Amino acid sequence: QVQLVESGGGLVQAGGSLRLSCAASGRTFSRYAMGWFRQAPGKEREFVAAIHWGSGNTYYLDSVKGRFTISRDTSKNTMYLQMNSLKPEDTAVYYCAGSEKYGYTMNRSETYGYWGQGTQVTVSS
Repeated sequence: QVQLVESGGGLVQAGGSLRLSCAASGRTFSRYAMGWFRQAPGKEREFVAAIHWGSGNTYYLDSVKGRFTISRDTSKNTMYLQMNSLKPEDTAVYYCAGSEKYGYTMNRSETYGYWGQGTQVTVSS
C-alpha cells in the first residue's frame, strides 16, 4: 500500500507564501511522475503542477507559472510545492498525487493512481 501525506497548508494573507510537502511511504512504487491538484468549493479538481520524478522536468497551470515552484527530494521520497504571491483564487484543498503510468499526460488526474488526503490552503484578501 502506498501512502501520500500532505502537510503545510494553512491560512495566509494575499501576497503571502506557503510551502506544501507530500511525503510518500509504504510500498515502493515505480514513480513516473508526481503532481499537485486542487479543488475549490463548488468547482472541479484542477491540475496545478507536476514533476517527472526521474528527470525533474516540471509542468504548471498557466495561472500559477512564476508564482509556484514544484520540486522533489528523491532521497526523502518527498515532493514540495512552494507557493508565493498567493491570491484569494488560490484558495482550495490541495492534493498530491503519484503516478506509475509512464508516458501518460502529466496534467490529467486519470494519470495518477495514488492520492493524498488533501490539505486546505486559504488565502484571505
